[in-house]
Amino acid sequence: MLLEVKDLRVNYDVIEAVKGVSFSVGEGEIVALIGANGAGKTSILRAVSGLADVRQGQVLYDSADLVGRLPHDIVKLGISHVPEGRLIFANLSVRENLLLGAYVRDDKENFGADLENVFAVFPRLKERARQIGGTLSGGEQQMLAVGRAMMSRCRLLLLDEPSMGLAPIIVEEVFSTIAKLKDMGTPILLVEQNANMALSVADRGYVLETGKVVLSGKASDLAEMPEIRASYLGK
Repeated sequence: MLLEVKDLRVNYDVIEAVKGVSFSVGEGEIVALIGANGAGKTSILRAVSGLADVRQGQVLYDSADLVGRLPHDIVKLGISHVPEGRLIFANLSVRENLLLGAYVRDDKENFGADLENVFAVFPRLKERARQIGGTLSGGEQQMLAVGRAMMSRCRLLLLDEPSMGLAPIIVEEVFSTIAKLKDMGTPILLVEQNANMALSVADRGYVLETGKVVLSGKASDLAEMPEIRASYLGK
């Protein structure tokens, strides 16, 4: 497995946000973490990318434990995190935002080719390359955040709530892009409240409640479970 999380526990002061969670992501897989607000999904992503302190457990990436490593070192190893809310640099241009995604790389001679690769996936960003990031629509900012992560040449992409605050038609476009990234061979750990969309693109899924995994399996099987359909799919 590319990523193996074992018995992960994350605390914020006295609050235990993640309570012994274990899961894995294989090469070329999309794995979805679904659950209500407060289930611990974002805390798990933050722990993997070094942004949250791990109280207990292992985060194994290519069999090496990431616990205790600094976030920029984790990016260098090949993990990029697209956070909830996108967090682009609003005062910089689209092109400048994308180039910052390659900040930890030393092979500047390849940046141009990688920019063109991002523009091939997101033609709209090429049209707006000189536009200030903060003037983009919500959907375009999400594309920019994903494109910025791609510029790091990541081997694993962490996506936190990519549909948040977007109109339904834009959500479909974002998930179409996620499917395209999968076709390109990029493994993705996806946190998403829109369980219907998440399970439609994922290979496997884990359902979290109050910091614990309560169900897991193939995404298609989870989508057919009556308790999942009732609680998360509105059916």
